[in-house]
Amino acid sequence: MKIIVAIIILLIIHLQYRIWIGDGSVAEIEAYQLRLDDLKKQVEEKRQRNEALYAEVLDLRKGQEAIEERARDELGMIKEDETFFHVLE
Repeated sequence: MKIIVAIIILLIIHLQYRIWIGDGSVAEIEAYQLRLDDLKKQVEEKRQRNEALYAEVLDLRKGQEAIEERARDELGMIKEDETFFHVLE
């Protein structure tokens, strides 16, 4: 009877060790969950960025207005017979 009780106690100790410290432990699962949450956040940010870039590509393909707007904003270009005012802040 003592041998069976000792075997059961050793089995319980072994299982408790695996739950708290061993491979696939509670702490490891929590660390993996935090990493997964971080990766989901990164994926969402990249998805939003991709959508914005895709919308910009569609605008550039669509017409001259988008190209003209970018030339004005980024290169400071103006049309003929326009007056350019540069405001310093």
